[in-house]
Amino acid sequence: MLRIAVIGAGHWGPNLISNFHANDRSRVAWVVDRDAARIEVVRRRFPDVRTSANIDDALQDPNVDALVIATPTRTHYELTKQALDAGKHVLVEKPLTDSVETSMALCKLAEVVERVLLVGHVFVYNDAARHVKQRIESGDLGRIYYISMMRTNLGPIRGDVDAAWDLAAHDISLASFWLDAWPESASAVGGSYINAGIADVVFSTLRYPGEVLVNLHTSWLNPRKARDITVVGDKQMLTFDDVNVSEPIRIYDKQVEHDSRRPALVDSLESFRMSVHDGGIAVPSVPASEPLRNECEHFLDCVLGGESPLSGGREGLAVVRVLDAISRSLEGRGREMAVEIG
Repeated sequence: MLRIAVIGAGHWGPNLISNFHANDRSRVAWVVDRDAARIEVVRRRFPDVRTSANIDDALQDPNVDALVIATPTRTHYELTKQALDAGKHVLVEKPLTDSVETSMALCKLAEVVERVLLVGHVFVYNDAARHVKQRIESGDLGRIYYISMMRTNLGPIRGDVDAAWDLAAHDISLASFWLDAWPESASAVGGSYINAGIADVVFSTLRYPGEVLVNLHTSWLNPRKARDITVVGDKQMLTFDDVNVSEPIRIYDKQVEHDSRRPALVDSLESFRMSVHDGGIAVPSVPASEPLRNECEHFLDCVLGGESPLSGGREGLAVVRVLDAISRSLEGRGREMAVEIG
C-alpha cells in the first residue's frame, strides 16, 4: 500500500486525489495547498485525509512514500527537488519544469537517490492514442508525411507560462510517442493579446527525422475547444479527436497514387482526380478508458513493481528541450532552432 501526499488541490489536483485514494494499492495520506477554501473542499470530500498548508508536514512524515505534484509550472523544480531529497518518489504534472537546466538537475537527482520520477504526460496513457501508435508501427498508414495537431479553448488563461508551455507539452509527448523519435528542430510564431509577454496563441512546426513535419496550433484564446489531430501517411490517413469519446479515431483510405503508366505531368483537373485514391472511412472500435487512471496505475507499477516509467524524467526533459526551442524561435520571430535532445 503506497501512501501518497498530493501537493496542489486546484484544477487538476482533485482528480489525482480521487484516483489514488480509491485505488487498492494506494491511499492519499496528505493533501497540501495554501488556499484555505480548497483545503476545506478536500476535507469535506475526503474526511480521512490529513491536510496542511505546509509541504514540510508531508515531507517529514516517514509513512509518506510518494508525492504527487499538481501545482503551477514555476514551482515544479523546487517542490520536486524537496521531495526527491526527502527520499520520496514523485509524479509531477507536465511540463517537468520551466527550464532545461532545472529539468536536467531533477533527472540526475532522481537517479542518484534511486527514486521514480514520472511526468504527467497523460495522453500517452490514452488507449485510443496507443491504438494510433499501433497503426503507425504496423505500417497501415505507410510512410508518415506529417501530423497536424490543434489544441485550443477559451481559457483557462495562464499567467506563469505561455500557451505552448501550457498546451503543446501534450502534443510534443504524443507525437514523439507515436513516431518513436524526438524533433530535430522547431520554429514558432505567436501573439500576446491578453497578458503582455505571454503568448496566448502559438503556431509551431517541429521537424522530425525522415522529414516528418508536426504542426501545433495551441491557444487558450479560441471560441472552440478542439483536440483535433490528423496523421497523413502515403497509404492511409487518420484523424484522432480526443473530445469524441465514442468515435475518437477515423481511418481514411485515401492516398495519392504513384502510377508510372499515368502521365508525369498533371495538367488537368481530370488527370489530377485520376491520381488520387479516395476510398472509404473506417471507425475502429477502441475500448473506453480513463487515461489519468492508466497513468496513476502506471506510477504504482513503477514504484511497487519496478517498471520503467513510460513518461519518466528523461522523456519529460526531452519535452522541455523542445519547448525551449519553441521559446527561442518565438524570440527569433520564427527562426528555426535546433533541438538538442542529448
